[in-house]
Amino acid sequence: MVNFIIDGKKISAAEGTMILEAARANSISIPTLCAHETVSRSGACRLCVVEVKKGKRAKIVTSCLYPVEEGIIVETKNERVMNVRRLVLQLLMARCPESEVICELAKEIGIETQPRFIPDKDKGKCILCRSCVRVCEEIVGVSAIGFSCRGADKTIGPPFNEDSAVCIGCGACAYVCPTGHIQMEATEDTRKIWGRTFKMKKCDVCGRYFAPEDQLKYISKKTGVPLKELAICTNCR
Repeated sequence: MVNFIIDGKKISAAEGTMILEAARANSISIPTLCAHETVSRSGACRLCVVEVKKGKRAKIVTSCLYPVEEGIIVETKNERVMNVRRLVLQLLMARCPESEVICELAKEIGIETQPRFIPDKDKGKCILCRSCVRVCEEIVGVSAIGFSCRGADKTIGPPFNEDSAVCIGCGACAYVCPTGHIQMEATEDTRKIWGRTFKMKKCDVCGRYFAPEDQLKYISKKTGVPLKELAICTNCR
């Protein structure tokens, strides 16, 4: 076990634990948008910054990527940290002025609604956190979406912004999106996402539509489980 201090509180955690997880386990709140438990960390949103003091040196780090060390002192809310966090939120507000999540986080730390930077009008609510790309690649395993272009023109979506032939309509990307940028429309028997409409499968027992047919076919192919065994919803198994 590693012994260290967060906000004056003595804490022990297993070696390799990230500061963010250690803080959460001890009821210490650190804001974040891109750190989701289902995918690997990227540190993209930069909101989880903290100050780490080691000996006579202190530095700002992203807590989701920085492992705990013996004897370090972590500050999550001192003035240096809050100044960085305010700047990050002001930049995010300029990129995604319509994001309710970002505006609420800004309000919580006292940022005025008047933007410091000129707001973008074409980025929607996407903060380029990579969570959707990572869950599609690491968990689902199809890599249906990715980055396009560079710099200020960078976007996330299917290749060439065309209908993805490998997307299975699972909705995992919409689930992990922290700002609600990815829209998934559903009716009783269809689901629409990334420009494609997927036909939903009706449970063989209760008759409730519960999953896209393409998703069940993909699972059957990957696992070898017969499609008929997958045609029953979790409530009826």
